[in-house]
Amino acid sequence: MVRLFVLLAAVQLVLLVLALIGALSADRVRNMPRALWLLVILLIPLLGPLAYFAWGRPVPPPREGGPIRTRGPRPTSPDDDPDFLRSMDTERSRRERELLDQWERELEKNDE
Repeated sequence: MVRLFVLLAAVQLVLLVLALIGALSADRVRNMPRALWLLVILLIPLLGPLAYFAWGRPVPPPREGGPIRTRGPRPTSPDDDPDFLRSMDTERSRRERELLDQWERELEKNDE
């Protein structure tokens, strides 16, 4: 019976260490802020690390030849993105207006 408890304690310790390393080294975590995940991992003995592995780990990038995960249709290039094109049009028109105003001032200055 004692051996079983030692084995379970070792498993729990390994899960705790792996979850802490995973949470601290990941670029982003899911569903909660990183600090809250660390508290859950540290304060809830066995369920905290298991919850992190189930709901907190970031989704790995798709492997080559594997299924592709998409969240919705995204533009493949900036030319296909209407928001980007709209922002370019407004920026370009602003610059053109400024340039036109500058030319008009120079013309008025030369006419005098």
